[in-house]
Amino acid sequence: MDERVVELEVRIAYQDKLIADLDEVIRTFARRVEVLERRVDELSDSLHADPVGPADEPPPHY
Repeated sequence: MDERVVELEVRIAYQDKLIADLDEVIRTFARRVEVLERRVDELSDSLHADPVGPADEPPPHY
């Protein structure tokens, strides 16, 4: 019986460590997603603020 309890305690300790590690990975990716969302918003705002396109520029041979 004691052997089974020890095995269960080891498994629980391993799972606790794994959960903590995965939580850190999720937090890291969430921070990266937030940064990327801000960058996309900034790029979108700059595109809408200054809509310069190929139709507005003369061709390079002029």
